[in-house]
Amino acid sequence: MRILGIDPGTATTGFGVITKNKGVLTAVDYGVISTSKNLDMHLRLNIIFQDITELINYHKPDIIAVEKLFFVKNITTGISVGQARGVVLLTAAQANLTLIEFTPLQVKQAVTGYGQASKKQIQEMVTKILKLPSLPQPDDAADALAIAICASSQRFKK
Repeated sequence: MRILGIDPGTATTGFGVITKNKGVLTAVDYGVISTSKNLDMHLRLNIIFQDITELINYHKPDIIAVEKLFFVKNITTGISVGQARGVVLLTAAQANLTLIEFTPLQVKQAVTGYGQASKKQIQEMVTKILKLPSLPQPDDAADALAIAICASSQRFKK
């Protein structure tokens, strides 16, 4: 099974692709999609759409997992993250892929066993679980891998 994890954001959208084969998780690819704050929002969202479409076409995931917008302190940030999430949801639908969503708490518990884990703790556990040579950078990419790891423990009907 191949899983594409997405940590949505308009400035930086993290992505992580993993495979699960006979219970073994392996990192295939990870990184970020970045957009310039100098661009109009519709252009930034289009970049996210195009890049995720390209990732889907290249990696051919079975599942897309995305982080839910659970709680935000800054409403402006929440709106822009919600717009990026919408692009991810639409892209998954257009590709006819199974999409599952997780709260940050669910992801932290699945990866570290602790719902209040720090970014550093998540990076360290992702590194151990996927047997990476170093901590995945930046945080958004590590978070996307963590989302994919969380999805790997789910059972899906095919």
